[in-house]
Amino acid sequence: MSNYPGYTPPQQGQWGQQPAQGQGWGQAPPPNQQYPPQGPPQGYQNYAGAPPPQGGWNQPPPQGQYGQQWPPQPNQYQAPGQQFNQPPPPQQYGNWGPPPAQPGYGSPAPQQPYGAPPAQPAYGSPAPQQPYGAPPAQPPFGSAPPMAQYPPTPASLGYGEQQTANINLINEAKALRRAMKGMGTDEKVLINVLSKKDPIQINTLREQYNKEEKRNLIADLESETSGYLEEGLVQIVRGPLDGDCYTLYKAMKGAGTKEAALDDVLVGRSNADINAIKARYLHLYKGSLEEHLRGDLSGGTEQMYMMIIAARRAEDSYPVIPQEIDHAVTQLQSGMGNVISKNNIQVCEILTSKNDAQLRAIAQTYQQRYQKPLEDVVKSKFSGHMEDALLLLLARAQNRPKAEAVRLEESMAGPGTKDMLLVQRVVRCHWDQRFMGQVRDAYKMTYARDLVGRIEGETSGKYERLLVACVK
Repeated sequence: MSNYPGYTPPQQGQWGQQPAQGQGWGQAPPPNQQYPPQGPPQGYQNYAGAPPPQGGWNQPPPQGQYGQQWPPQPNQYQAPGQQFNQPPPPQQYGNWGPPPAQPGYGSPAPQQPYGAPPAQPAYGSPAPQQPYGAPPAQPPFGSAPPMAQYPPTPASLGYGEQQTANINLINEAKALRRAMKGMGTDEKVLINVLSKKDPIQINTLREQYNKEEKRNLIADLESETSGYLEEGLVQIVRGPLDGDCYTLYKAMKGAGTKEAALDDVLVGRSNADINAIKARYLHLYKGSLEEHLRGDLSGGTEQMYMMIIAARRAEDSYPVIPQEIDHAVTQLQSGMGNVISKNNIQVCEILTSKNDAQLRAIAQTYQQRYQKPLEDVVKSKFSGHMEDALLLLLARAQNRPKAEAVRLEESMAGPGTKDMLLVQRVVRCHWDQRFMGQVRDAYKMTYARDLVGRIEGETSGKYERLLVACVK
């Protein structure tokens, strides 16, 4: 019996291959031939953006682009001139491969010393030594695939084992203390010092301030500032991991649940990031993230979020295999069904278990087969929080900068500004200034206006200056 729900054994040889000589379609395979499982590999990224993984925070990586716009070429499974089941030419990708550019916030970061070259491929890069379109080596029938075959996506910068670096930020720590000491507060200094730090730098600065001044930087900021300026500065000083945990905790605390904040933090994250968030959340709030989510959600939405935080999404190194994509699309259409036969859990299992490249492939194949966008079908079949989360998952997979630009606009659109969401979303994107630039470009392309000007029109005073500093 397979460990993977919904699995139907194929009736031919290995996936993506022609039948062995002498073996017709539908005949049993040779005795030692193995079937692949249908489900995702056990084990698996990024939150709205991702830190660059190599050569220092703002150095360009060799390849891979977390969230860069990457419209797949229509009506093809292979790159131009590529035969089915053959590896692509050097320096090329298949239709659902990643664009060869820089990663954004939330993409994998290396687990080696700060600033050293990465040991792992960048977010969304092709599987090592895996020809495009070729099926993976198969495990025995009904068993889980070996994890060593597909390297796990590293945690984002600030989420892995290394949280600080051996760098001297004492002078900046002293400048922060002088800005808050005595009568009045120099908010300009606070903004200038804090708004451009990467996750490792901000964690290091916070630790050195606390040690050197024998004070608590977060407590001092809370005492010396107020309003949304305070919210923004403190969110920055927490760093991305603690900031995510705090956002989740506040989203579930008290009456009602702030579903948009849950989606912002958890939808589309790597397994490594999800596991880091769960461990840190338990340490900070003395209760498991799963327990708190179950207490605030219910029904299908609760089940969907249990799938998300189970951290069993396909790793970025897992390849796009056309036969698996075709099967997923068939299962998706079956799960969509109609009002009576719709299977929400089946749809959520498929979409939350795929990596971004697979989701792009699924969306394109669905459009080709049924002549309608997958997003439109999700809108027609789902509603409420589940609809919002599934649409965000697809949007982030297909164009992450645009998805975050849309989230920023949603926090400012309509009567009034959703200031807390705006602060959280700007800070989350700002951890990688390169990705923040991509979000600005996507915003201008989508709304034909400048993001900085839009924020200036919706905010004011020192709070405005902090957000503009983060965006610029």
